[in-house]
Amino acid sequence: MSSQLHITNGDNFTKKLQGLKLGGEIITWREMLCEGKTESNVGSESFWKTRFEFLNKNYKVTKSWFIEKTLKEYRSLCNHKYQDQIVLWFEYDLFCQINMLAVISWLKTNRPFAEISLVCSGKEDASDKLYSLNELSDEEVLKLYEKRTFLTQDDVEYADYVWQLYCSDNPIRLENLKDFSNFQFTYLESAIRAHLMRFPTIENGLNEVENNILRLANSTKPKSKSELLTTVLNNQGLYGFGDTQYTRLIDKLKPLFLSFKPVTLSKTGNEILLGNTSYYSCIQDNDVFLGGALKYGFLYNSKTNRILKL
Repeated sequence: MSSQLHITNGDNFTKKLQGLKLGGEIITWREMLCEGKTESNVGSESFWKTRFEFLNKNYKVTKSWFIEKTLKEYRSLCNHKYQDQIVLWFEYDLFCQINMLAVISWLKTNRPFAEISLVCSGKEDASDKLYSLNELSDEEVLKLYEKRTFLTQDDVEYADYVWQLYCSDNPIRLENLKDFSNFQFTYLESAIRAHLMRFPTIENGLNEVENNILRLANSTKPKSKSELLTTVLNNQGLYGFGDTQYTRLIDKLKPLFLSFKPVTLSKTGNEILLGNTSYYSCIQDNDVFLGGALKYGFLYNSKTNRILKL
């Protein structure tokens, strides 16, 4: 008799899934590999060491929290050796797609004979809206499950390959990928494009995410930092970042704000937004990684949508 293992994208959806009683065990993948340095050997000692160092330095994650929340769940995944059907529950955004690649890479190495299927939410109706799993009704989730995508060996190999490129020190190799449509990952191409736009633009030294924060601050005139945060979360496009990620980003951009009550850009912030000057003079931390690549080692040309090495 076959048995199922469900790997979900977060605690909120795990709770929802438990209520659906689909059977099988559930593991929650508690990571945000879209941020900070990553290593391609998912689950190795050096992989977790690198991740803990990033989370500890940037989000004050303690060792005990990391062990309890992330490593225990990962060890639980390692101990589930006998399920021959593995169902992955992820979403369309960059946050989820990068985690998905890492999980598939791990499965390729550690569960080579399992049948892997993917339930991925995104465009679910005639509107342009993209839906998270938690926004769907139980009936809609069950319908997605019934229509889930069964990954071929080629799909698995491709996901692993894209993960290796994401972890490499040169994003230009990712940029040169052109064969997404040959594989069963509906949202991967747009997520990788969003990732490449996280390198600083030639125009002003800020990336798309940072420029979006300044644009929204300038155009919507939020009355407070929390109102700015809500506005950014609701208008972030394909990134799927959470409030802790955006709070950290806004704090890093503090020199570009005159005030947060109400939210007002400083003279420098306005000049940077207009492209009259560059953010490079404000950078305090050069050692920022996006996957395996140094964020400030590359530039993004918004006119040609190409990455340049500095």
